[in-house]
Amino acid sequence: MEKKEQYAVGLVGIGAVGTEMIKILREREFPAGEIRVMARRERDESIAGETFHVIETTPEYFDGLDIAFFAGTEGARGASQQFGWDAVERGVTVIDNGDDFRMDERVPLVIPEINPGALSGSQGFVANPNCSTIVALMAIGPLHREFGVKRMVVSTYQSVSGSGSSAIEELDRQVKANVAGEALTADAYPHQIAFNVLPQIGSMKPEMPGYTSEEAKMLFETRKILGDDRIRVSATCVRVPTYYAHAEALNLEFEQPVSPEAAREVLSAASGVSVVDEPEQSQYPMPIVAEGKDDVFVGRIRPDDSVENGLALFVVGDNVRKGAALNAVQIAEALIHSA
Repeated sequence: MEKKEQYAVGLVGIGAVGTEMIKILREREFPAGEIRVMARRERDESIAGETFHVIETTPEYFDGLDIAFFAGTEGARGASQQFGWDAVERGVTVIDNGDDFRMDERVPLVIPEINPGALSGSQGFVANPNCSTIVALMAIGPLHREFGVKRMVVSTYQSVSGSGSSAIEELDRQVKANVAGEALTADAYPHQIAFNVLPQIGSMKPEMPGYTSEEAKMLFETRKILGDDRIRVSATCVRVPTYYAHAEALNLEFEQPVSPEAAREVLSAASGVSVVDEPEQSQYPMPIVAEGKDDVFVGRIRPDDSVENGLALFVVGDNVRKGAALNAVQIAEALIHSA
């Protein structure tokens, strides 16, 4: 990417993630001389006191841009497939939050705090990992560097914002209907989400019988980001009735012995991580603590005696911020810094 004082920035998609990207670009004073917003239909959108004229996405609207963010939510497909590589050919650096190209060998899959070196292999197209993968690896990555992760068992508790604005509205509507004594209807999910949990996120994976696409992402994305195909991963991904922030219970097996004290020391020094681990005082990571925050919070750090060199911990991160919008903006910042 050419070094400039200001960059022409494009944004494809203006749902929960796209809206947050604009807020973060402004908060971090990203050197955007222009923010050009594209979506399926033309309209005006008001975001954090600014009005943006949204234009219908077409290939020619990428001309003149330096960077384009594709702001899909979990499992979102289509936009980057249709426009991504064409935009690269037009001289645009693409940063994609969707999952179409995460496992493409041409495309680095990057968490800037964990594997920034992967950006050196970019061909103008970089992928954001899945939100649940980012939240987990913000804690696992520093521990892997020190002690070597062999195996991880992950149980996620993922908020409805991971499914986009319609799911947030559905949870809100169901809660209000329940209070009013009215029938609860489900559209965004196959079942009621209010006062319930759904042990399926994404579609079932025929090549991994019994596992969902979200659980498969945890396996394959972890291996790609950490650069180690030997790591064994078992994930169970669950949708829960919280609005923002994904929580995850991690059980890790390491190559080397690791004490909770050593893990806390490593994590306390890790960029983008906050250790909140005083359960005796009821201090531990929770979605309401992580909501709206940039850091991933780690706590309940304790031995896992079911395996040799085992450790258990609990992590929470805002899936729309660090799990999506912030990570994408940090990728752009890293590319600018290395230009």
